[in-house]
Amino acid sequence: MGVGSGTALCAGAVLGPGVLALPALAADAAGPASILAWLVLLVTSVPVALSFAALGARFPDGGGVATFVHRAAGPRAAAAVGWWFYGAVPIGVVAAALIGGQYVAGALGLGPVAAAAIGAVVIAASFAANCVGLHLSGRVQLLLVALLAAVLAGAALAAAPHMTSAHFTPFMPHGWGSVGSAAGVLFFAFAGWEAASHLSGEFANPARDLPRVTVYTLTAVSVLYLGLAVTTIGALGPAAAGTDTPLTDLLARSAGTAARPIAAAAALFLTFGAVNTYLAGASRLGAALGRDGAAPRWLARGAAPGEVPRRSLTVLAGACAAVGTAAWLAGGDLDGLMRATSTCLASVTLAGLLSALTLLPRRTWLWHAGIASSLITAGVLAFSGLLLLIPVVLAGLSWGFTTLTGRGRAGRA
Repeated sequence: MGVGSGTALCAGAVLGPGVLALPALAADAAGPASILAWLVLLVTSVPVALSFAALGARFPDGGGVATFVHRAAGPRAAAAVGWWFYGAVPIGVVAAALIGGQYVAGALGLGPVAAAAIGAVVIAASFAANCVGLHLSGRVQLLLVALLAAVLAGAALAAAPHMTSAHFTPFMPHGWGSVGSAAGVLFFAFAGWEAASHLSGEFANPARDLPRVTVYTLTAVSVLYLGLAVTTIGALGPAAAGTDTPLTDLLARSAGTAARPIAAAAALFLTFGAVNTYLAGASRLGAALGRDGAAPRWLARGAAPGEVPRRSLTVLAGACAAVGTAAWLAGGDLDGLMRATSTCLASVTLAGLLSALTLLPRRTWLWHAGIASSLITAGVLAFSGLLLLIPVVLAGLSWGFTTLTGRGRAGRA
């Protein structure tokens, strides 16, 4: 995999379906001050992304963050991190697919049943692309991300003339605590670096290509996220907190009724790109966990670079079906799905940052920045509340598996 397809896959992971729903959710939590939450998380993402790129270049492997934690803290800690990510992906995939389905269904004037069906089709298409092989998925992703970036940039530019300073006052209507609450919601949009780290073993030259891919992705994501965050508040004002489709509302400022099909197409591109990348990374993680003794050995087939981990993909397909069914029976609680995913992925991010502090050269600017990002990520986790039980339970299951099977000291160093 080269720089082009690698950048597309990484951007597809980070630039996820969150931009379709999260600007409105963040505005509801903190009003105009939600822009501060976007800024804080973007700044936090720089050392996260660069640290993971540096670790991936040194230790290219499908295990991603779990591999880094293994080298820093041993196999038991790595197994827990692997289970956090592997367990979070089915929840996040269903949430992402539901967001895309809702946009498309809204554009067509259809209801929640159609939204769920469209989401299921997106998930099925992503599984099919991954079963064919990562090389094909990367080429498709390159086109999808380019088209998506153009639509998102176009939405921000179209809404810019309609911005007014009155929409930024009062700037912090709910106090400083609301910024932390908004950051807890927004972490869903910044969790793609974990997925991308699992693809490090697929690069032809990780030491050369990963840093370039990371810089390109950071630049694109920063411009698009800040553009959307500012224009959502500036153009929509208080209405930003009450809409389920902020991208449609932004496009409507200039495109009128044509905004709905444009937003629906963007939603499909964005959703497929994110789901495709998360499944690619998670399937390789599952195979790596099986290889290293942190999960059943049956999953290990396909762990080598260039192979397709179809057994791991099969497990993920079953998990997605179970989560999707449960979500449907519970009334499609999208907010709960997104928060649960964010809690698990924030836990993975924190573990990866702590590993970077151990494995990377000390007293460098990246090392100090990693400390700051670790503290910020821990603060975001504090706003998860009872959802922190999810990573705790997954860690307990991981510990139980490695203990019962006698694999607590197994795995690759």
